[in-house]
Amino acid sequence: MKYHIITYGCQMNKSDSERIAGQLERKGYRAASKIRQADLIIVNACSIRQSAVDRIYSQVKKIRSQNPKGRLVLTGCLLFKDQKQLREQVDQIWPIVDLEIKAKRQSAKEAWLPIMTGCNNFCSYCVVPYTRGREYSRPAGQIIKEAKNLIEKGYQTITLLGQNVNSYRSGKINFPRLLKKIDQLAGQSKIKFLTSHPKDMSDQLIKVISQSKKISKEIHLPVQSGNNQILKKMNRGYTIGHYKKLIRKIRRAIPEAEISTDIIVGFPGETEKQFQKTVALVKEIGFKQIYTAAYSRRAGTTASKLKDGVPPAEKKRRKRIILNLVKEKKRLV
Repeated sequence: MKYHIITYGCQMNKSDSERIAGQLERKGYRAASKIRQADLIIVNACSIRQSAVDRIYSQVKKIRSQNPKGRLVLTGCLLFKDQKQLREQVDQIWPIVDLEIKAKRQSAKEAWLPIMTGCNNFCSYCVVPYTRGREYSRPAGQIIKEAKNLIEKGYQTITLLGQNVNSYRSGKINFPRLLKKIDQLAGQSKIKFLTSHPKDMSDQLIKVISQSKKISKEIHLPVQSGNNQILKKMNRGYTIGHYKKLIRKIRRAIPEAEISTDIIVGFPGETEKQFQKTVALVKEIGFKQIYTAAYSRRAGTTASKLKDGVPPAEKKRRKRIILNLVKEKKRLV
């Protein structure tokens, strides 16, 4: 029996696909390089934006045409209403939670290590708390054992994963303590982590990163907007003043830090003046990289109830401006 996995979305989804592959291979399945060769096709979906959900519908039709006899399974970050609509088009839907941790690693150099799943933040544009549930942290001993095993196997990079790694806690062990314990393990592996939330990134965490030679100094810290009113609508839980102060702390403690971020343009009600606050923030901070998205309404979120008054063409223009600022900075470096 052969399987083929199609993965959409972030590193968390890619890590989930590795764990699905690990389970299947322990049951005797073997990987197929092409859809038409597979007895079992798994679509690991991302539904953070409506466009991603729409893509799943077209992908299911494409798979059926390429392999009408294959068993088609859908899993990943899906709202119940999406599952309900897709249920008749696939053979089965698997819940993404409670996957076994043992994975089939897709890379011989980099390993993704989930330390937690779910989210308690309920950003107004995001479906993760509804698709993955509330925060759950894996036991620290389990994570440390797995990290040691990966280091002994010679992985060059180990990336700790969670929707908000900063809020990890297992008993008395919070994220900085977990990171320090993994850093102290023998080996030369580089340690990375994704993703941090500005409201939860602590002085203790900054100190641990600054004192380590193995923890990456690439810090991804999503800001989403440069305007406080928009941040409040997004339910982000911090202000631009807090964010700037945090950046200053990081750069004082870690002069070589390379900071990347996420920005959403065209959020419901975002005026040109509010957008220019984001432009000003980008120029002031000098991010190494920016992952920019034009807001798209996602049913089931709080923001979906707001009037999306920014025209698509204007969203594209704002997105292009942010991307050009990053390109300009790279040319100057």
